Amino acid sequence: MKKALLIATLFLFHGAASANVVIDKSGVDEKDYTYDLHQCTELSNQAQKDKVEGGMVSGAVKGAAVGAAVGAISGGSGSSGAKTGAGVGVAGGFLNRNSSKRAAEKSFQDEKQTILRNCMTNRGYVVLN
Repeated sequence: MKKALLIATLFLFHGAASANVVIDKSGVDEKDYTYDLHQCTELSNQAQKDKVEGGMVSGAVKGAAVGAAVGAISGGSGSSGAKTGAGVGVAGGFLNRNSSKRAAEKSFQDEKQTILRNCMTNRGYVVLN
């Protein structure tokens, strides 16, 4: 039973990862391939995701600080201009944070893909993409 569960799990990982890496399987033992792909997928999951995990609050705080400073300088009246600038800065900070998060997520996925590709190549497989 455990053996069947392990094989089913390996095939699930095989299906998920094979969509990202195209490998020439001519002359390749399917069991070895599935095992190696599983191990390489696990290695690729160790890629650093810290850039993606940053909070939206930090982007909003930074935006508010910049907005408050700009508002205070340009508004001339001090606190009123700073409040308006801070409000605009918070909105800008959220928007900028979302854009940065998308870019970081793409970078993270690219890094995982590179790790998976390199791992399979180092194990002797011919990676086509």
